[in-house]
Amino acid sequence: MAYLTGKTKGGKDWTPNFIEAIDAEKCIGCGRCYKACSRNVFAPEDFEDEETESLRMIMTIANDQNCIGCVACGVACSKKAFSFKPLAI
Repeated sequence: MAYLTGKTKGGKDWTPNFIEAIDAEKCIGCGRCYKACSRNVFAPEDFEDEETESLRMIMTIANDQNCIGCVACGVACSKKAFSFKPLAI
């Protein structure tokens, strides 16, 4: 399968990995991904934890079409709550 690829400034091939999902069980709502993303991909949302019957904030994907595949959000996430995939063409 072929994937969307680009070039770095140095001329090397680069395959962007776009946001696929955020694991709500892992996300602690710290907002690091929100701050790392310059493309307005994320938004906070209330999440009801059924196990503890508590309400907490998590980050959600609000504008996935704005993602440029830089993976900065995943690098910023200390809980590794993100999953990514390249774009098939």
